[in-house]
Amino acid sequence: MKELIKGIHQFKSEVFASKKDLFEKLSKGQEPQALFITCSDSRINPNLITQTEPGELFILRNAGNIIPAHGAANGGEGATIEFAVAGLGISEIIVCGHTDCGAMKGLLHPEKIKAMPTLCNWLSHAEATRRIVSENYPYESDADRLNIAMQENVLVQLESLKTHPSVAAKLGRGQLSLHGWTYKFETGEVFAYSEESGQFEHLIEAPKMVTRPGPKKLSAHSI
Repeated sequence: MKELIKGIHQFKSEVFASKKDLFEKLSKGQEPQALFITCSDSRINPNLITQTEPGELFILRNAGNIIPAHGAANGGEGATIEFAVAGLGISEIIVCGHTDCGAMKGLLHPEKIKAMPTLCNWLSHAEATRRIVSENYPYESDADRLNIAMQENVLVQLESLKTHPSVAAKLGRGQLSLHGWTYKFETGEVFAYSEESGQFEHLIEAPKMVTRPGPKKLSAHSI
């Protein structure tokens, strides 16, 4: 706690003072560029990896970057998505998974989290991910299955995102783009899902991602 308080004082005296004009502008309202949906994992920092300033990203975080289908849960995910799209007029949504994801470990090995019933219930919203990995990648190593689960989960959650009325409406009008990203802790690299290849590729220019083609299998080594 002492370190956090020290950081607050440093922010106020150094960072805030040096960016006074920015914070003055932000006090009058927000116009974020994108909705960034990612995991609660402390090792991923959306503003750091995208080099964005306060006010440029509208961020939604939870265990496993999971988006329950519309009406399937009473959490804040649906409200956050609706406000971002319908209220703030955001036209870009990114769902970003990451390597070594604890939520995906729990999804693949539910016996290890049986003492955490709330987490088990939450991960039920990623059941499609578990089934995809279990039935389509039964002979991969545990490490490869975890990597595949992280990638497949991004695609599953993008499909779930489309069930939200505000998202579906803007997609139908061509006013919204969806992107699937993965972040690699070990190298700092970001990969984006490509509809053309059906794989996550090193991010150079973010490809537009609205629908997922065919049953093409992901490569465990694509990232």
